[in-house]
Amino acid sequence: RLQVMRGPKKKGVRYFGPYAHAWAIRETLDLLLRVFPARTCSAGVFRRAAQVGRPCLLGYIDKCSAPCVGRVTPEQHRAIVDDFCDFMAGGATRYVKRLEKSMAVAAQTEQYERAARLRDDIGALKRAMEKQTVVLADGTDADVVAIAEDQLEAAVQVFHVRGGRVRGQRGYVVDKVEPLTTGELVGQFLAQAYGDEAGGGWGDDLEIDRRMTPGAGVTLRPGKLGQSDDVPREVLVPAMPPNAEVLQSWLCELRGTNVTLRVPQRGDKRALLGTVERNAKQAFALHKTKRAGDLTARSLALAELQDALDLREAPLRIECFDVSHVQGTNVVASMVVFEDGLARKSEYRRFAVRGDDGADDTASMREVVRRRFARHLEDSASPMTPHTDPETGRPRRFAYPPQLVVVDGGAPQVAAAQAALDELGVDDVALVGLAKRLEEVWLPGQDDPVILPRTSEGLYLLQRVRDEAHRFAIAYHRQKRSASMTSSALDGIAGLGETRRKALLRHFGSLQRLEAATVEQVQEVRGIGRRTAEAVLAALGSGAAEAPGPAFDPVTGEVVA
Repeated sequence: RLQVMRGPKKKGVRYFGPYAHAWAIRETLDLLLRVFPARTCSAGVFRRAAQVGRPCLLGYIDKCSAPCVGRVTPEQHRAIVDDFCDFMAGGATRYVKRLEKSMAVAAQTEQYERAARLRDDIGALKRAMEKQTVVLADGTDADVVAIAEDQLEAAVQVFHVRGGRVRGQRGYVVDKVEPLTTGELVGQFLAQAYGDEAGGGWGDDLEIDRRMTPGAGVTLRPGKLGQSDDVPREVLVPAMPPNAEVLQSWLCELRGTNVTLRVPQRGDKRALLGTVERNAKQAFALHKTKRAGDLTARSLALAELQDALDLREAPLRIECFDVSHVQGTNVVASMVVFEDGLARKSEYRRFAVRGDDGADDTASMREVVRRRFARHLEDSASPMTPHTDPETGRPRRFAYPPQLVVVDGGAPQVAAAQAALDELGVDDVALVGLAKRLEEVWLPGQDDPVILPRTSEGLYLLQRVRDEAHRFAIAYHRQKRSASMTSSALDGIAGLGETRRKALLRHFGSLQRLEAATVEQVQEVRGIGRRTAEAVLAALGSGAAEAPGPAFDPVTGEVVA
């Protein structure tokens, strides 16, 4: 039975797709039923037609071979379905050529009605094929795999290309049971995707979670990924797995012929892999957004953090700090706020770190934490300063302390932040650090980190808070760095706006030539007076380079030769 399906996949059913739009698969299926008249009715309709001995409407218009009334035998109907499977799996061109030969033979033997039917079938198949754009010019069969990942999860997208055309797409979200490189993740996924037991135990460290909603697809006869007709000639991946030779041999054994496992470097296949990678990133972002908005998951995350960190109450307000710089230049820091597990972007703050502290990452962290809580203590100590702005009714910048402070880093960053809190006498705020490499949670004064389960909602929340602080800090750092790269010695000179700065640079060509000029030469620029010219040269440190003017006697006012 051919059927358009939605929802989760069932065992014992072979799928093609998913398709982006339900109308696309319905239209394609309607065209293909002219050539492959397999049954599409439910079991109840099939039994009722068999009882009355009369087929349904599709049987009368030749879009069903009517096995219900014995118009074809079960073996003949199976052959029709097998041809449909072969066409959908990439044998379209081969099948069309076969029909064209049959049409030519029918015409030569003067079977004109049969030739006309075959002509119509070929036209229907070509129209169905035209709906799928050619993505690989060599017409090869390939599965293209791309991955978007973080330390805890990954989104895997697979495009199934048959005959050079994308025939289907699958999306998965996988939980990493242990740290995996991209290559290791590829190996784990391929082992589980093409076969369970045949994978030799490769899939033990990866849990595939089909939480991504599939689109509409066509369900066919029983089958599963990993059969010989499901393994293509090529498998294109973003990184080679460590056991690539063993995995490739296993795929060849499944297919029965050679299978190439490789990373495309250029051309159409590299471009297609880039498209699949973009799909994976979008799917991963969508998954994270859905998970972050789940009220049950957020409540569970806060409860897990309270239990794991031994907090008196659930951390309803979490603040995270991160420092960003390039070799000690343009040092900035960020503070992001999450309340009830959701980002409060109106509460975000950013800091510019100046002085000697900027050269040291831990010193920068200490300064930022100290500034944040010093401001809080200052506002709390003043009875004249309300927690909310009387005009807007919104909380003041540092009005409320968090229940939990998270710093991006390990033991050194945690120690620096704790030193700032101790200096201010703040002892009612919990502090942790999240180290990025292994996602370890560090507590002040502890020699060993707290290891949360990798599937923990609490760890996922900490990771999301840390990544948001990292993103916000990098954005501010790039802004500062861009401003420093475009600034010049002319900035900040009184009376010299952007228009006259550009006029000076156009006239002299460079700051070096402007610095070597005299006051009179600078005055030649339109809009520049003597006072402004002197200010420009003084700012450039070349005030002494101007041509000496005539000297005057201060008493008589006469010119001294």
